[in-house]
Amino acid sequence: MKLIYLNYFLLLFATSLLVGCNSGSSSETTTPTTETTTPTTPTTPTTPTTPTANELGISAVPESLKGTYTAALKFDRYTKIDTPNGGAINILAQNEVTNNQIVRARNILQHFLTDYPGSEYGADKSAVANKMADNGAVLLLLNGVDDGTNAAAELDGQPLYFGEMQVEGGNWYINQNYEHRDASFEEILHFVHDFGIGVDQYATFNGVLPEYQVEIRAAQVTALSGKLWAWPEDQAGWIAELTAENSLSQEYLASVIDTYYGLWGAFDNQYGMWGMYIAKVRDDLVTKDPQGAAIMDNKFFHPYLTYNARIDESFVGDFSLKFNDSLSYTHHSQYLKDITLTGKNESNVVVNQLNNNITGNSAANTVIFSGSSSEYQVTNENGQVTVQDMQDNRDGLNTLTDIEKLKFTDTTMESPTS
Repeated sequence: MKLIYLNYFLLLFATSLLVGCNSGSSSETTTPTTETTTPTTPTTPTTPTTPTANELGISAVPESLKGTYTAALKFDRYTKIDTPNGGAINILAQNEVTNNQIVRARNILQHFLTDYPGSEYGADKSAVANKMADNGAVLLLLNGVDDGTNAAAELDGQPLYFGEMQVEGGNWYINQNYEHRDASFEEILHFVHDFGIGVDQYATFNGVLPEYQVEIRAAQVTALSGKLWAWPEDQAGWIAELTAENSLSQEYLASVIDTYYGLWGAFDNQYGMWGMYIAKVRDDLVTKDPQGAAIMDNKFFHPYLTYNARIDESFVGDFSLKFNDSLSYTHHSQYLKDITLTGKNESNVVVNQLNNNITGNSAANTVIFSGSSSEYQVTNENGQVTVQDMQDNRDGLNTLTDIEKLKFTDTTMESPTS
């Protein structure tokens, strides 16, 4: 389905294929990528004996998996998410995928599986994670783009390509030029939806949240019939294909999620998801797709990104967690709360209103605040530096590690640990 859909949108948007960049500036087609994998027959969850992992939790491919994910197919690294039932959700990567891309893909998966206290369906996500392990869910991080040339795409698993994976702070992420498509959230969402949450209208329901899927399906039906999603006549063929594959609810939910986490805010169109979804930014959801807003409202998905984002080592300057309309990437970065600067560049961080955890790199780093120094409480307890904004709804509580300077509107001061 994915390749057919890709060719279809190549005609629709008359875009070109861009291939092969380094971490954070990977290229791909300008059309939306879709991949909805029908879950396999449940199997006993397996946790391969893992070779020694590096500091990022990445290892060589375990011996028990090398027979399938072979060196001949260019698989050379492995990571996983352990599940409460003793199983694992395995992630296999080919040799051109960068370590930061592997970490980000794992982080997004972990984000979707992180408990959301007080939510209706996500307060305890252990059953979803366990079901994914039971269903033998495998995430494949593949070289190149989805052009039909990668033989490993024929393996059972959810593919996500080098040319579909941004890294926070990389050139592609910062520019948000839409000659690149960050499909990471979409494809990993399909992975969780198909193998864990569950999709109706198959012979059996293969997930653990049928009530939530009822709500997702109802929102999708309303969006399609009400011309809120995939309404242009020239998309009729794609909709017919999705209907035959039972992929409508998965693709609709991906449009909602991408909008919810800011991936389309900088897109030069009044709509999101290549102009096929009525909502472009999160604030649009309530007024333009109320049922889409409802399935995001304290149901399963966190309102911010729960993972610690590794800012690409190529980044130089001030990385902003605060929304700034003149910085296109902040449509997305405004939902981050925890970040780690990597590499050796003297990079700085502008905080947002969330309670942030910020870790510096090997260079001198500055954290930038919105007010004067008298409006903050700076403490250092046992080497742990915290900066508390005394005004509500502005800069929150920031916990800093390996940060040399604090910049306020009236002064720049040395961090208490520097």
